[in-house]
Amino acid sequence: MSERGTTGRSMFRILGHLESGLMTTLLVSMILMAFGQIVLRNIFEFSILWADPFLRHLVLWTGMLGAAMATRDGRHIKIDILPQLLPPRGRAILAVLTNLISAVVCAVLVQAAIRFVRDEMEFGGPVFLEIPAWIVQLILPIAFTIITIRFLILTVTSACRAWRNDPGQPAGEGAA
Repeated sequence: MSERGTTGRSMFRILGHLESGLMTTLLVSMILMAFGQIVLRNIFEFSILWADPFLRHLVLWTGMLGAAMATRDGRHIKIDILPQLLPPRGRAILAVLTNLISAVVCAVLVQAAIRFVRDEMEFGGPVFLEIPAWIVQLILPIAFTIITIRFLILTVTSACRAWRNDPGQPAGEGAA
C-alpha cells in the first residue's frame, strides 16, 4: 500500500471522527435544550425565546450531517433489487452509473444551496440572537459538497472495480 493511500485513509478516518463528534455534540445540545425548555415552561412558566428557532436549525444541521455520514458509511437510500438480478460485472457497471448520477444530482443541489445562502445573505434577516439566517444555513452547501465528493470517490472506486472485473465489496459500501 502506498504512503499516499495510507495518508488518505487516515484523513478520511479523522474526518469521520470529527463528523461523529459534531453529530454527538448536536444531538446532546438538542436534547438538553429541548429538555430545558420543557422544564422551564412546565415548572417555571418561562421559556428561552430563541430556543425554538435554535432547535429547528439544530435539526437541519443534524439531518444534513446525518446524510453526509450515511453516504460515508454506504447507508444512503438505495434500491437493491436490480443489482441482485445482475451478474457481478453488471453490478459494477450499475454502481458506476448510480454513483455518478448521485454525484451529479448532489452537485446541482450544491449550486442551489449556494444560491439560497447568497439570497439569504442579501435579503434575509436574523434567525435568533441577531445571528443572520445565512450563517446557520451554510450547512446546506457544505453537506451537499461533502456528499458530492463522496459520490465522486465512490464513482471512481466502482469504475476501478468494474475495469478490473472485481466484484469485491459493492461500491457505496465503505468509508469514502
